[in-house]
Amino acid sequence: MIINQLSVFLENRAGQLSEFVNILAENNIDLQALSISETQDYGLLRIIVDDPKAVEAVAKEKGWLCTVTPVLAVLVPDEPGSLVSILDTLSKSNISIAYSYASLTDREGHACIILRVDDNEVTEKILKDAGIICE
Repeated sequence: MIINQLSVFLENRAGQLSEFVNILAENNIDLQALSISETQDYGLLRIIVDDPKAVEAVAKEKGWLCTVTPVLAVLVPDEPGSLVSILDTLSKSNISIAYSYASLTDREGHACIILRVDDNEVTEKILKDAGIICE
């Protein structure tokens, strides 16, 4: 399934992530996935939430740069080797992954992998045709 990911640029200083996450909690926004990378000056926070528009508004109000990127959410069985089938399928189809991280899912016995690829629709079709669940 294609979902919206938010990327928020936070100043690379103590307390920024805590402040951001506290604001999400204060606004009753459910944080479902998180990935953070950093440079010397800023951190790039990639998140999946239940209310992306609310996060955009809060980020703008606080002066944080926030962008929205469509990404692909893929369910994988929570067992050894399950990611291999996804990666092999994408490799054989010449699909490159820009980045990936894991997310929560309410499906028992499964994990959710977030993928950033060039073409979400094509990738989703390739995975579905291979019997891989994109939800």
